[in-house]
Amino acid sequence: MANILVVDDELGIRDLLSEILNDEGHSVDVAENATKARAARNASDYDLVLLDIWMPDTDGVSLLKEWAASGHLTMPVIMMSGHATIETAVEATRIGALSFLEKPITMQKLLKAVEQGLSKNNAVPAAKPAVLVPPGMLLGTVAQAETVASDEMQPRPISRSHGESLPNAHQDFDLDRPLREARDGFEKAYFEFHLAREGGSMTRVAEKTGLERTHLYRKLRQLGVDLGRSRRG
Repeated sequence: MANILVVDDELGIRDLLSEILNDEGHSVDVAENATKARAARNASDYDLVLLDIWMPDTDGVSLLKEWAASGHLTMPVIMMSGHATIETAVEATRIGALSFLEKPITMQKLLKAVEQGLSKNNAVPAAKPAVLVPPGMLLGTVAQAETVASDEMQPRPISRSHGESLPNAHQDFDLDRPLREARDGFEKAYFEFHLAREGGSMTRVAEKTGLERTHLYRKLRQLGVDLGRSRRG
């Protein structure tokens, strides 16, 4: 488990990123501006920081410079922005940022970048400048750094005894009803099955079902799936 700081002036982005990272088992602090980010960094040592570039008080690049000058840049920093230019991204990496995430940030890109950042935490001395990585090359760089165990690349077979322990694994559906009701019943059983198999992890269920996390949440609410029960199970 890593200790991560998310700095962004948009509440929705802070909530979404912290929820995904918490779901992955990390401890997450959030800051809505540079002032609160300074206070959080002074109070704690972080394994990784996700730092927005455009903020109302002090921009992320200026804050990065402050940390570098004061000796507080002892952790990997991933910059985030929906409007940054290549020059801004290059300047941030020159100062010491590890990489750059362009908004809107998908769950897959976030998790890959975080994995790369945490792997660099102890491997690269903080005093050394990071290698310049243009934004367009980030995804390829992160993908090369990702290591996936071979057993995770294959779908896990479910034995009958295993399947019977999961909710609705062998549910019989009433086909003598309107199509929409029958479809909703199947979809609810489908998602309950995957939630139980993944221990309630929304991140893994999103990956398994091929849905974006926000779309998955809306779908589960629509179907009336009890998320609390899935986690307790």
